[in-house]
Amino acid sequence: MRIAIVGNSGSGKSTLARRLAALHGLALLDLDTVAWESGAIAVARPVADAVADVRAFCRAHERWVVEGCYATLVNAALSCTPTLLFLEPGAEACVTNCRLRPWEPHKYASMEEQDERLDFLLSWVRAYYTRDDDYSLKTHQELFDAYDGPRWTLRSPSDADAWGPGERAITDWH
Repeated sequence: MRIAIVGNSGSGKSTLARRLAALHGLALLDLDTVAWESGAIAVARPVADAVADVRAFCRAHERWVVEGCYATLVNAALSCTPTLLFLEPGAEACVTNCRLRPWEPHKYASMEEQDERLDFLLSWVRAYYTRDDDYSLKTHQELFDAYDGPRWTLRSPSDADAWGPGERAITDWH
């Protein structure tokens, strides 16, 4: 089983990926870990280096799940023909999830530091629908539409239930 998950920040990608990895014994790659310089906030790595890391991860593991909002990096995983899941629960669900997000120690030194950036994150999440970049709805939809492999758009937990690879426990992905 190979799965690639793309969607807006706060759409539930990480939660769903962790659940799928645990349920099915999949190696997990959070694309934030290859997209950004380790130990620095908002310092992007060279895209070619991040793409190489994604491809190396996919080759190194027979069964995996890759998740993130980076269309270019998700695209790098698609050469291995995973199931592509496009999470699109809507702006308000994403905003709510971002507000409820627990501390992400791989990104921030403290919860306070993370909270200081919340207003920026919420603005960025709302702009998903109007931006035209690698992290936008437009680009994610284009990636999804161009993919010839198995693919599903998930807008709610009931969509995940319909897609589910034999396990109902993935329905609480938001």
